[in-house]
Amino acid sequence: MQEQHILDPEALTLGFARRFAAYKRPTLLLHDPDRLIRILTDPERPVQLILAGKAHPADSEGQDMIRQWIRFIRRPEVCGRAVFLSDYDMLLTEQLVGGVDVWINTPRRPWEACGTSGMKVLVNGGLNLSELDGWWAEAYTPQVGWALGDGREHDSDPVWDAAEAGALYALLENEVVPQFYRRDANGIPAEWLSKMRESMSHLTVSFSANRAIREYTDQYYVPAATRYDSRRANNGALGVAITNRQRRLQKGWRSMSFVEVRVETHDGYHHFRATVDFGDLDPADVLVELYAEAPAAASLPAPVHAWGQSPGQQEHLHLLRASRGRQTRERFHAPDHSRVPRPRGTARNEPGSMGALIAPCDL
Repeated sequence: MQEQHILDPEALTLGFARRFAAYKRPTLLLHDPDRLIRILTDPERPVQLILAGKAHPADSEGQDMIRQWIRFIRRPEVCGRAVFLSDYDMLLTEQLVGGVDVWINTPRRPWEACGTSGMKVLVNGGLNLSELDGWWAEAYTPQVGWALGDGREHDSDPVWDAAEAGALYALLENEVVPQFYRRDANGIPAEWLSKMRESMSHLTVSFSANRAIREYTDQYYVPAATRYDSRRANNGALGVAITNRQRRLQKGWRSMSFVEVRVETHDGYHHFRATVDFGDLDPADVLVELYAEAPAAASLPAPVHAWGQSPGQQEHLHLLRASRGRQTRERFHAPDHSRVPRPRGTARNEPGSMGALIAPCDL
């Protein structure tokens, strides 16, 4: 009986294997099937794609994504250029990360918790082509692989997904595939080997189980043990104080109320003043916080946050500007034509929470 070879050991091999879930965007490569087929079936520079994965039994969307790939692979022109491996597990992944040339990862930022499969590729000489999320947001440089995205969050935006699919195809067509097949006079892919060396020498040390254990020990386990010892000292005096404080906050939280939230506008700036009756609570235990969100049509950063530690019965807050989670110490400058915000103050009913005031505003 003659052995049958489905894949070409000399062709550029792309790998994609993980749990199929919507936020991982496993069908991003299928956005333009004809363009993907052209990449896979180029007679001069053939590419082959190995896929594997499972969907949760209750995740019908993930299951449908697997079916989309199966339908694509069954197209006659794709035969021999793409395969989907069943029974996906850790043993199968071990074989994949050791055998592919490029590991592709396309999560929707910021949902990638880490991305350990891409790390496992490193020591085997494989290269990563991944969204700038999880570990790749820290690891990526042009010398060690390829990156998708702009490092920002775009939610479930189909327009952005289409743009990233186009960028993924372009990276494969213009950079990944040409570099793999570009050979010197001795038939060696010098550029590709240079990327492999940079990836292996610089990333395998930084992204390993050794680092994970070391940082967990230094940053979490040892400090936790130290704090435990401090709370246990003097017959647990500190622990008793913490427990009593939590109980005091729980008991007095509902006695707090908002007396007045006032907004004044001067020279294009909105100034917020919140008067809070802390009731039975110690003002030092409470943080006064403001939240404002601009209308969707406005060309203003949203959301906008402001906060201030309350020293007593009143707290004067300047609205701070926020951009994708990074706060800058600037007062928010309201355009001349903007309307004065109408704050709607509400208390967070979270005993022990440091957040006391949320005031959404229409800017």
